[in-house]
Amino acid sequence: MIEIWQPAPNELPILNAFRNALLSDNLLRNGDFRRYWSSAIINGFGSYVSALALPLCAVLLLKASPAQMGMMGAAAALPYALLALPAGVFLDRNRKLPILLASKAVQAVSLASIPLAWWLGLLSVPWLYAISFISGICAVIGGGAEVVFLTNMIGRDKLTDAQSKFTATDSAARLLAPGFAGVLIQWLTAPYAVLLNAIGFLVSIALLRNVKANDPKPPPSDKHPLRDIHDGILFIWRQPLLRTLAWVSGSWHMLFYGFAALHVIFATRELGMSPGMLGMAQMLGGVGVLASSLLLKPLTQRYGPTGTMKMGMTLCALAYTVTPLIPANLLGYPLASAIACATMSFFLDCGVMLFLLPYTTMRQKVTPDAYLGRMVSTMRFLTVSVAPLGALSAGYLGEHFNVRTGMACVAAGGIVLTLLLALSPSVRQKS
Repeated sequence: MIEIWQPAPNELPILNAFRNALLSDNLLRNGDFRRYWSSAIINGFGSYVSALALPLCAVLLLKASPAQMGMMGAAAALPYALLALPAGVFLDRNRKLPILLASKAVQAVSLASIPLAWWLGLLSVPWLYAISFISGICAVIGGGAEVVFLTNMIGRDKLTDAQSKFTATDSAARLLAPGFAGVLIQWLTAPYAVLLNAIGFLVSIALLRNVKANDPKPPPSDKHPLRDIHDGILFIWRQPLLRTLAWVSGSWHMLFYGFAALHVIFATRELGMSPGMLGMAQMLGGVGVLASSLLLKPLTQRYGPTGTMKMGMTLCALAYTVTPLIPANLLGYPLASAIACATMSFFLDCGVMLFLLPYTTMRQKVTPDAYLGRMVSTMRFLTVSVAPLGALSAGYLGEHFNVRTGMACVAAGGIVLTLLLALSPSVRQKS
């Protein structure tokens, strides 16, 4: 006789509480959102593995120089300068889900080429430039489609709630993935660890292809694409909030990409951290993301979105400033240096989320549906297209002086930007 499982009496309150929590949450009752969220969790975990594996491929296996690391960071950001504006017009004239699925397929194939090239003895730093460039293209087009698709699926009024859920699960991925990646890299080597992210994109495609959310094909436009690009730029220029966010975010991206270009070289060559230690150190960054998910709502309610952005910017500047000051043997112990580096990862990741999430929500709320695609892509053009300058400049300084000098220049820029943001009259009016 087949025995049918019955919950024990003491299990019922727990199951009922879990069921009631799901039923009381409007977003979690939405099956399409649950599939979208599951996809985001899988991609987030895989992206954190790749974020550690790709630089370690370059630094440890291919012996990349600081200048080459700067070029790799620039290659990832260059598509924003080349494609962001036409991508906005393309998104506003087409359904978003097919674009999103196609971009994930391209990313899966490009990442899978890394272990294949390593196995064949073909992997090189220029190969990683190409992969970074392709990933940037997918981020511009697919990432823009993702933002607009989410807004259409749940509505603007639920964006803050959705962002809080994404941040909570992202913090878990940020907490677990780097440590897992460090162990995986030491076991399989960095190129093969990237396969995990490629597989994640395939799973994501399987989840999203059945989403039935609102994704109508926009009505045909009789305007020339250049006219649409012009209208998108003009819309942002005439909107004071978006205009302010553009220069602030552009400066922030330059500094962040400059810091990221040198961080892995600094940790491995200056502090002597192994892939496993670096992965464990970056796990503390996941605690920072978790902290930001818990702090975001109360901080926004008390200080407003721009006040929360200022706090995030301050934490980023703190991490930029302290990290290059960490000695190789803090207090005589290499482990103490690794702990100090991990602590700065906590502050940086917390600051990044407290800056970016209010920024994203604010720009969505002031943009009508007809301009969403162009707004997202134009803002990315205005903000991320300058990031290669930060990566290349930091790489140049690290190559011709030393890594600590390059990072110190990033820190100086972070302090200046934080002060400018705090003193900006236009930003104070939005608080």
